[in-house]
Amino acid sequence: MTQAHHLDLENIDIRLNGRPLVALDTRIGPGEVLTVMGPSGSGKSSLLAYLAGFLGGDFTASGAVRLDDRAIQALPAEERGIGLLFQDPLLFPHLSVAGNLRFGLPRHRRDKRARVEAALAHIGLAGFGDRDPATLSGGQKARVALMRLLLSEPRAVLLDEPFSKLDTQLRQEMRDWVFQHLREAGLPSLLVTHDYQDAEAAGGHLIELA
Repeated sequence: MTQAHHLDLENIDIRLNGRPLVALDTRIGPGEVLTVMGPSGSGKSSLLAYLAGFLGGDFTASGAVRLDDRAIQALPAEERGIGLLFQDPLLFPHLSVAGNLRFGLPRHRRDKRARVEAALAHIGLAGFGDRDPATLSGGQKARVALMRLLLSEPRAVLLDEPFSKLDTQLRQEMRDWVFQHLREAGLPSLLVTHDYQDAEAAGGHLIELA
């Protein structure tokens, strides 16, 4: 049974050298996608970095990040339970396709082979486990990257322009596929993008930063 997670961003305030960048107070429910848009330098990447635990020293930030009612803003990045999906799939070149998926699985999982085979079938890549990731198409790489993230059992997801490097036709296909899977998994997600069509496909609230 899919778990229902929620992400609360309470009175988030991010500043760069004292200059206000982001002020945000909202809740992202299970399977919902909050889209954040804005010009370069508006604070989109800084918001992602604060939520993920990577905000640089030039920034100051305050406000609570609560994942399933647990405050996580003081935790190390690896303990926050947040998955990240970037512009590039970032598949490990020294691992096979199956190896990349296996990497995402928590260590306590004992059914890794079966889980990986089921995951490959689910994304339409049955029989591709031994392949070098470099031999995959852009869409296939994107599907493997998302499935690796889902296999890691995150409780929330951050998406940093994940469709921007795909061609137009594939972009629409991947939008629908990614958002469907996030909804099915019940994962609250925050999408940063420059593309209004991304926001429309996400179907959730849209916040525009100045």
